Amino acid sequence: MKNKGILLLTGYLLLTLGVTSIVMELVGTHWYFLGWLEKVGRLTAFIIKILMVMAGILTIVFARTDWEKEKRNEDF
Repeated sequence: MKNKGILLLTGYLLLTLGVTSIVMELVGTHWYFLGWLEKVGRLTAFIIKILMVMAGILTIVFARTDWEKEKRNEDF
């Protein structure tokens, strides 16, 4: 997989931004560049942040999976 580094970076960024956004929401602040999320509603913003965390985790898992090894193991 030639884009493994880009996928890992994207996954870690999504995970980090999602988790820190949720923690910052508990404190009462938010990331300035994610402020548009709060305009659509607090519940919707919270759901989007949870989805960011889940998408980050899935992206990291898929990027780290060795698909060729998985195919070889299926043949046995």
